Amino acid sequence: MLKAALEGLELQRQRIEEQIQEIRQRLSGASARRPAKATAKRTRRKRTLSPEARKRISEAQKKRWAEYHKKKGGKQSA
Repeated sequence: MLKAALEGLELQRQRIEEQIQEIRQRLSGASARRPAKATAKRTRRKRTLSPEARKRISEAQKKRWAEYHKKKGGKQSA
């Protein structure tokens, strides 16, 4: 068990050392790549459902729950 913990810690240390090396390269200007400038952040539009679609989804979910409770042996209260 200690051996597995040691292996995990060594893996973490290796990752940390790689990250430190990358940061040092960036600080010294040795990095060939520069991150692309973020253009205007694109916001997602909120999707709206029609009342008919909402009703279909609601009825389908009620049907699924009814089948679930039927198999389970009756409705249970919360």
